[in-house]
Amino acid sequence: MIQKSIEQLINEQEALIVRPNEVDGNFYNGIYERFTHPVLTRDHVPVCWRYDFDPETNPYGEERLGINAVLNSGAIYMNGRYYLVPRIEGNDRKSFFAVCESDNPVSGFRFWDEPVQLPDTEPDETNVYDMRLTQHEDGYIYGVFCSESKDKNNSDLSAAVAAAGIVRTKDLKTWERLPNLVTLHSPQQRNVVLHPEFVDGKYAFYTRPMDDFIDTGSGSGIGFGLCDDITHPVIDQEKMTSIRRYHQITEAKNGAGAVPIKTDKGWIHIAHGVRNTAAGLRYVLYCFACDLNDPSKVIAEPGGLFVGPRGAERVGDVSNVVFTNGAVVNDNGDVYIYYASSDTRLHVAHTTLDRLEDYVFNGYEDPGRSRDCVTQRVELIRKNKRFIEKA
Repeated sequence: MIQKSIEQLINEQEALIVRPNEVDGNFYNGIYERFTHPVLTRDHVPVCWRYDFDPETNPYGEERLGINAVLNSGAIYMNGRYYLVPRIEGNDRKSFFAVCESDNPVSGFRFWDEPVQLPDTEPDETNVYDMRLTQHEDGYIYGVFCSESKDKNNSDLSAAVAAAGIVRTKDLKTWERLPNLVTLHSPQQRNVVLHPEFVDGKYAFYTRPMDDFIDTGSGSGIGFGLCDDITHPVIDQEKMTSIRRYHQITEAKNGAGAVPIKTDKGWIHIAHGVRNTAAGLRYVLYCFACDLNDPSKVIAEPGGLFVGPRGAERVGDVSNVVFTNGAVVNDNGDVYIYYASSDTRLHVAHTTLDRLEDYVFNGYEDPGRSRDCVTQRVELIRKNKRFIEKA
């Protein structure tokens, strides 16, 4: 039997945390850069969260509370530092949140001493995950996450009910739990994002109306709704923004991702789209933009995927998936998009506000038919001929 000492485990973890993370030179599209290593994995979770160090109660040095995955993370940038609040899934399938920080956006993230202990105000809540962090103009940092409970009206043990849980804080240490969001015309909600500014003096949410836990049913895409009081959050009307479309990446379902990024031209969203395949659901990221003055109005939506799973990213607990619920912009206009792959690990991609804005507002739209897509591509080829001839 190979039994590692506590010192060995801690030293190995330290080497993982301080490992440099270089740009992946094998990938290029001019829009963003990928990086060689994940930002967070299950091996980044502190050793003392997993092992019992007492030789009397753990004589064989076994992992007592194992971690299965570290994935979908909220993200904010404050005072020159980068903060992540990832979803940590234990071996028991229960997820929880924790805060980690670094002065480097692509590596060196260290978890705080203990996980986040949310106020226990929802007695039926079984699981929590996928927190979006919004630095709101009212002065609070809000965390909006999925609050999952057993569906008591269904004998199927996999039947669940999803709601949008809400917490707020000013220091990421003390969390105030607010009531779950109520949407009067949507039975369930997942992937809800709080807009960072007031709209008409009200709190604005991007929603994903669903008829049940898995299927969107009558839900046609990403919704938008207003509520008067976030301490009693009720939305009585949802207006659809980016919608599902046949034979596009949003065909099966789509949902909000990171908190929208404000630019001179509009609010840029990095969302997720889902289509069904013979191998199961495939999740990718895509972009769209909403009007600065009317953030319910989509004004740009380049066709196709923005980020898709590549190489080793395609393998994991739920294969062929990328998902984001966190992106930050630093003081220099650099954009870091934190995305998980296959529900297993967390990666980062880097771009700039200028490049992201160019992609969203100048990218080609999806014309909807193969014939029209070929025409679009032929026009690009012919346009490029004169540049090739000059080269």
